[in-house]
Amino acid sequence: MSDQPRGTLYIFSAPSGAGKTSLVTALLESTDNIMVSVSHTTRAPREGEVNGQHYHFIDVPTYDKMVAADDFVEHAQVFDNFYGTSQAAIEAKLAEGQDVILEIDWQGARQVRERMQTTSVFILPPSRPELENRLRGRGTDSDEIIQRRMRDAITEMEHYGEYDYLVVNDDFDTALLELRAIVTSQRLCLSRQKDELERLLSQLLA
Repeated sequence: MSDQPRGTLYIFSAPSGAGKTSLVTALLESTDNIMVSVSHTTRAPREGEVNGQHYHFIDVPTYDKMVAADDFVEHAQVFDNFYGTSQAAIEAKLAEGQDVILEIDWQGARQVRERMQTTSVFILPPSRPELENRLRGRGTDSDEIIQRRMRDAITEMEHYGEYDYLVVNDDFDTALLELRAIVTSQRLCLSRQKDELERLLSQLLA
């Protein structure tokens, strides 16, 4: 048996404005052996985006072929663009012992759960007023857009019950510690430890 345990696939979801992206960035910076999955998309790269790092940029015919071949563990259309996550790429990283994070919404999370074993985390804001303050704090959206984002956020939050863990991002450092605790607990579970500690267990029980 390999002494390299299989990685854990995480789903992180949150309404816009809850701080998920900042928390995930901090989690990656403070935790070894964990990465965010790189999705495929048909949209054009934005300034500063690197192919293979931010997204795998592909054309629509290639995307359609991957959908037809059932290559995506989840995929969706967002406005005029298409997005998808390669199951083979995730499986390869998990087999190497890497923990992999998917940052997706509740609909994508449902697709993934139908095909793979996951540990899912939903990140909540501390209150509706605070969520609206954060959305307004960006200073780029009109009142109409803010209200639409709030409606979308409420729809997203209605699905919190489909997740394994809930984290409230009130104090950023506390929320980060809670995310790290979830990752640590998964790494200490029996299914991973029994392979990693096989030699020690054999010696202890000989």
